[in-house]
Amino acid sequence: MSTGLFATKKSVAALVAAHDDDQGSALARDLSAFGLVCIGLGATIGAGIFVLTGTAAAQYAGPALALSFVAGGIACAFVGLCYAELAAMIPVPGSTYAYTYATLGELCAWIIGWDLVLEFAFAAATVAVGWSGYAQSLLADVGLRLPAVLAAAPGGGGLVNLPAAGIVIALTALLMRGSREASWVNAAMVALKVAIILGFVGVGAAHLKPELWHPFIPENTGTFGEFGWSGILRGAGVVFFAFIGFETVSTAAGETRDPQRDAPIGLLGSLAVSTVLYVAVAAVLTGLVPYRSLNVADPIARAIDAIGLGGFSVAIKLGALVGLTTATLTALYGQARVFYAMARDGLLPRLFARVSPTTRTPMSSQATIGGLTALVAALVPIEELGELVSIGTLFAFVLVCTAVLILRRTEPDRPRPFRVPAVTLVAGLGILSCLLLMAGLPGETWIRLAIWLALGLALYAGYGRKNARRVRAGASQASG
Repeated sequence: MSTGLFATKKSVAALVAAHDDDQGSALARDLSAFGLVCIGLGATIGAGIFVLTGTAAAQYAGPALALSFVAGGIACAFVGLCYAELAAMIPVPGSTYAYTYATLGELCAWIIGWDLVLEFAFAAATVAVGWSGYAQSLLADVGLRLPAVLAAAPGGGGLVNLPAAGIVIALTALLMRGSREASWVNAAMVALKVAIILGFVGVGAAHLKPELWHPFIPENTGTFGEFGWSGILRGAGVVFFAFIGFETVSTAAGETRDPQRDAPIGLLGSLAVSTVLYVAVAAVLTGLVPYRSLNVADPIARAIDAIGLGGFSVAIKLGALVGLTTATLTALYGQARVFYAMARDGLLPRLFARVSPTTRTPMSSQATIGGLTALVAALVPIEELGELVSIGTLFAFVLVCTAVLILRRTEPDRPRPFRVPAVTLVAGLGILSCLLLMAGLPGETWIRLAIWLALGLALYAGYGRKNARRVRAGASQASG
């Protein structure tokens, strides 16, 4: 290991060896390629397909929304290919954190680990609030309503968002039982929501009104991003965030039976399936309802009503509810693995690295994250955190693409079970795509990110750096 504030790094060999050798605290390797694909789909296909499609069609791309999804899928593919190479080469928990430790050093690894809290924990809380809304809507359909004080956070008309906190706690308990059990439940829910989406596509295709696709690319209104080709581009930027979550697969590489083969399948397979489903839904949706009428919270339910199958809207709400459940589950799962990896390196308290000898899961890490996330979901009106989650994710994506380029130079001979084709071009386009999308976010979001990272640096200076040094010293003495 090289040392120095900006140069303290672990080699790829050291990262892999530490994970393979420390069997007493290692996570169970229970996951298959199919399980990884389901994790990716569980994380990716959430409310975006049920809500975001309508907004993007009505405001930006019109019937050409399908092209926006194709463009968004291609942009994610650049990043996904980079994740696939790293996950197969470095099959350890921690995902972007571990990759950054091997390429940019401990300080940058801490920054990205802290940044991943935005992607996973805050995202889980945000999605849980959305889950609460759909759950209350379904309850209202059968005449049941929660008291207002238990239905929303302070500032949102209530005292505590009980359903949001409840789903986080329930999913945390499931994850603490073991990765295999959680994977089975996730796979079952993924199968259900994919079946509902395919049902919509099949039923909708039989009632299409092709005239609604004309003009396929509406004329620009005179404002950049509102229809025309610029609208397709703006729509791609918006729907890009519907793909966020697939990288959760990389956090599971350390719990996969054959990560060198299965991690790329999980990453790229879930991305491919998600893209196909998004494009199909966009095409059918705009062929059932005039695109200008889709700027509603439930565009797919609106399309079902348009063909006279209002009863099917209950299934659509159920699909959205299941989608949000799996998105919350996988976000909680990913965050616990990142904290587990950071704690093993001494950057967080050892508590987060403890593994249950019975379930082989990071119980303390999972329980702590679940409790704090439930608290945030229950008490904080977090709609404004959506853009903060997005910028945090894009920041991580940039570092992943950068890590691939660095490792190709620093460790060119290391075996790579999966290699990014035309790596300089692909990784470069991945970095460029993410930076452009980050540049398009509001200035306030950048300020919030700066404040969050400054808080993280203070924690690193006050605890992480010193404790990590002690852990490294102890490891050196033990090996000597």
